[in-house]
Amino acid sequence: MIIPCVTMLAQGKNYPATPFVTKSPMVHDPVMAYEDGLYYLYSTGMGLWQLTSKDRKEWTVHPTPLMTVMPVWTRDSVPGFRHHVWAPDVIQWHGRWWMAYSCSTFGRNTSAIGLLSTKKLANAIWEDEGCVVASREKRDDWNAIDPCFVIDGQDRPWLVWGSFWDGIQLVRLDSTMHAAAGERPRTIARRYAPGYRYAAPNPTSKYAGGNAIEAPFIMKHGDYYYLFVSWDYCCMGPKSTYRVAVGRSKSVEGPYVDREGRDMLLGGGTLVLEGDKKHFEAAGHCAAYSLKGEDIFICHGYRTGGKGEAVLIQRAIRWTDDGWLSLDAIDAE
Repeated sequence: MIIPCVTMLAQGKNYPATPFVTKSPMVHDPVMAYEDGLYYLYSTGMGLWQLTSKDRKEWTVHPTPLMTVMPVWTRDSVPGFRHHVWAPDVIQWHGRWWMAYSCSTFGRNTSAIGLLSTKKLANAIWEDEGCVVASREKRDDWNAIDPCFVIDGQDRPWLVWGSFWDGIQLVRLDSTMHAAAGERPRTIARRYAPGYRYAAPNPTSKYAGGNAIEAPFIMKHGDYYYLFVSWDYCCMGPKSTYRVAVGRSKSVEGPYVDREGRDMLLGGGTLVLEGDKKHFEAAGHCAAYSLKGEDIFICHGYRTGGKGEAVLIQRAIRWTDDGWLSLDAIDAE
């Protein structure tokens, strides 16, 4: 069920405004955009973190968050939510930049996906566009977090999202980037086929169950849409088990199948990245782009040793003759 949300603003908190430069930014759930010679990176954080770079090697971290105020509807829709905003996505469509973001509390599926928009990324003033979709505990068997926009071959926008419960969801949007009239979410990928008996309880939440799939991202390449998902468990530092799998379809609506022909709706997926145990214990929550003649894959990885901090990973996408992909390291790591 699609839930409309009333849009009002609540006063936020003051943040420092001294930027700093790093070659190894600590980020969680990164997404990227490019405008006027500058790369923009957005990630989970208090109000959403912002980074910029001219070359994707040195990143300027801007401590002032993208959202210095929180819409009142976010607190009304998600009890316990305050300023820690998760898993954004950003896309340019019809002359405007659109930003989706997640409002939730860990391990629960009372959640909401909010929407912002602006004309330019530089010195952007983002307009609150309200709520795109919301889920409710004990009502919905899906979780409204981890959004990703995708535009199909007919210039129609879609939103894909989801975490645990019944897996990855998809819905068609209208010209305002809200759910189109009469559209309802549908499941397009699961970690396991329905009826599978999970081998072990969820170590991160007693509420979410064992359908450990989330963080979808759809990239169009050639004749196919490629659906990336993250399997297993994030957010446990060096104990994290995150990894990325992919499937593809000639329709944005699916079915998405892996390299062996297995349907992702029934637990299929071809593994493309996991922790190498040298630099990263685990890696996940990815995004993939064609920018300036390059096909780029980004995600966060949990460093080996120490506390397992989440840092940016960048890889070049290499395409095989049969239309599948592999990843090559392009950063120092």
